[in-house]
Amino acid sequence: MPDLSPTSIDARWVAVCRRDPAADDRFVYSVATTGVFCRPSCAARLPRPENVAFHADAVAAIRAGFRPCKRCRPDLPARAEREATLITAACRRIEAAEVPPTLAELAAAAGLSAHHFHRLFRRVVGLTPKAYAEAERQRRVRAGLERKASVTETLYAAGFGSSGRFYSAAPALLGMTPGAYRAGGVGERIVYAVGACTLGSVLAAATERGLCAILLGDTVPALVDALQRRFPGARSEPAGPDFAVALATVVRLVDDPAGAPAPALPLDIRGTVFQRQVWQALQAIPPGTTVTYAELARRVGRPRAVRAVAGACAANRLAVAVPCHRVVATSGDLAGYRWGVARKQALIEREQTGVALSASAASSSGMPRPRRAS
Repeated sequence: MPDLSPTSIDARWVAVCRRDPAADDRFVYSVATTGVFCRPSCAARLPRPENVAFHADAVAAIRAGFRPCKRCRPDLPARAEREATLITAACRRIEAAEVPPTLAELAAAAGLSAHHFHRLFRRVVGLTPKAYAEAERQRRVRAGLERKASVTETLYAAGFGSSGRFYSAAPALLGMTPGAYRAGGVGERIVYAVGACTLGSVLAAATERGLCAILLGDTVPALVDALQRRFPGARSEPAGPDFAVALATVVRLVDDPAGAPAPALPLDIRGTVFQRQVWQALQAIPPGTTVTYAELARRVGRPRAVRAVAGACAANRLAVAVPCHRVVATSGDLAGYRWGVARKQALIEREQTGVALSASAASSSGMPRPRRAS
């Protein structure tokens, strides 16, 4: 006959049998034959249900005369909470240090091996400790220059030991020289051109390092104004005839995003470490495919940072080249888009149509269809 004891038909027993971590903050269970109490997710061998009792929390179980399991440690905060506390302390250590601490120093402070700490830090934060330290250094540099501190003061405050190291790292951190950033981009030259496309007008702008903006809009004056607001201290001017190829390539990306691969465009991508991580993930999404903001957050290792991921998408200034239009809400709705939801829908539809036509053509010619990226 089936066991119909009070424990066996209790929903909490089902959670114990499933080792459900979602139940860990709801109750603990004790085992009369061992005198131990555990979390529902404990990996220990399941006891017989007639020997099990449930308690509201660890305090109640201890008062009932049971001792905590040494395996799941139900008397301590949950594992995820303990890990988050450890990594938060490491982040604060990085932020407070004049010189970024080494991986070995961070791991020792956390009481973990370097390998385990590195893996845990990346899982919780979404960045490696080194990348997080670089992001903190970038924040210090930007903050110092924005409050008009001297370049010398800023470089030492950010943990650089010499001006040579600072100036060699500055282009990657700021996208320009420290002096130019401190002056709001003064002295930097940006050339631009505007062309007509099927979605209205498109502006392409470039520094000496590559395209720094691809903007979509309805009127030329509005696009030029948006560019100048994006780079307020730079000297922006119409591009010469030699920029025509780059503009034509950008127009082609807008009009036929799923067509034959366009020539690679050098990009001058400017953003925080996290933003660049999101933008890199965006560039890996194949044409004709959409992902949700939640899925994109998982891909960059930050499953809980959905809003931050959405913010990084909104901060993108390189339309189509960094395809933030391929990200949709969990419901399937198109949600927001810097250049208008109608343009976003048009881009998605023409990509999907182009991919379908390419697959049909490949099938009719007897060639194998391209495999869809997972």
